Amino acid sequence: SVSRASPNLAFVPACLPPDPVEVEELQRFVSNSKRLFVMTGAGISTESGIPDYRSEGVGLYARTDRRPIQHAEFVRSASARQRYWARNFVGWPQFSSHQPNKAHLVLRDWEKLCKLHWLVTQNVDALHTKAGSQRMTELHGCTHRVFCLACGDQILRSELQEHFEALNPTWKAEAFGVAPDGDVFLMDEQVRNFQVPACRKCGGILKPDVTFFGDTVSQEKVSFVHQRLAESDSMLVAGSSMQVYSGYRFALAAREKKLPIAVLNIGPTRLDHFASLKLNSRCGELLPLIV
Repeated sequence: SVSRASPNLAFVPACLPPDPVEVEELQRFVSNSKRLFVMTGAGISTESGIPDYRSEGVGLYARTDRRPIQHAEFVRSASARQRYWARNFVGWPQFSSHQPNKAHLVLRDWEKLCKLHWLVTQNVDALHTKAGSQRMTELHGCTHRVFCLACGDQILRSELQEHFEALNPTWKAEAFGVAPDGDVFLMDEQVRNFQVPACRKCGGILKPDVTFFGDTVSQEKVSFVHQRLAESDSMLVAGSSMQVYSGYRFALAAREKKLPIAVLNIGPTRLDHFASLKLNSRCGELLPLIV
């Protein structure tokens, strides 16, 4: 069941309503595309109530001095993992309940109409999956899955939540604010007694199936996405400043192939100097206007 309620704009930067001329330009761009390659970022999910990192005034970096956990820190430090999982445990019920917004639903519909050839999302929130998109790659993984670093065994994040509850029956913590990837802010003394389960098969370290900062996307996945891009005739970037190279590399590849590129994002992006079209609007407001 998909919520079609009014968007939550608390984490959406201020912007003007879509300009009719811009709507026309994007309509022409999409109409001329037969095999559209779409890349989405955090800006497509802010209207579902999930904050992003970099948006002016409302992103995590603008509101706090907090930074996401680094891959190396998670792997080497038991206390870092304890802190991460305690925050994630508190934030999970709210984060996992977020629903797709109009932008996610439009992209799903474009896929059904065979307009969208492939969708690549940099988000880890599963909202495209909830919306029903299938021709899709989750470039940075998904928080709804967890795996063991030692043996590779996988478990659903919702199932892991039950293990957390069983291990911490009396543990309680009050959260302060919410971060983009599902965790919340907790004081260090709050997490000290939090128990973290090990892998049920080998006792190894459990990690979300996401690419943490400082880690790299697998070469196999990168090659697969390059193949889908090679089959496409145009590229649309929706809700991303493309500051992270793991996504930006595909825009560079599209430019090299001389594909037309449209960018829909509130605020500047790394693509602005070579995009065919740049639009400063909310994804959930502009995309539904495109037929």
